[in-house]
Amino acid sequence: MNKIDLQILVEIRVKEATVLLENECYQGAYYLLGYALECAFKACITKQVRENDFPNKQLANASHTHKLSELLGVAGLKKKLSEQENQDENFKLNWAVAKDWSETARYDPVIEETKVKDFFEAITNDQSGVLKWLKNWW
Repeated sequence: MNKIDLQILVEIRVKEATVLLENECYQGAYYLLGYALECAFKACITKQVRENDFPNKQLANASHTHKLSELLGVAGLKKKLSEQENQDENFKLNWAVAKDWSETARYDPVIEETKVKDFFEAITNDQSGVLKWLKNWW
């Protein structure tokens, strides 16, 4: 898997989540939106890997997580996130909504419609969405 594959997966997962959300399939939409964010972080991480370099084992191991706050650190974006939060209150609120996603949501049989819609907006907002911000760093 490479950077381009990850970027394509971001768009696919958002598209799939949109279809699910429109059809009131909230659990699946929530789950896939989180994976879109995870793929976006991993696309950012690929900038740290150079072609033909021997892989950094620590970076590779740290990248194999679903925890968004950990991927933020692996991607080297903690300072940039803090700067963005200080500049944009809406982004700060969006990150607060997005950061708590967990892959264990796939086992949650009940996810409220409002939670999913808030999550979708936090991620996809054209002005202050988390994906818009992440795309600056991949």
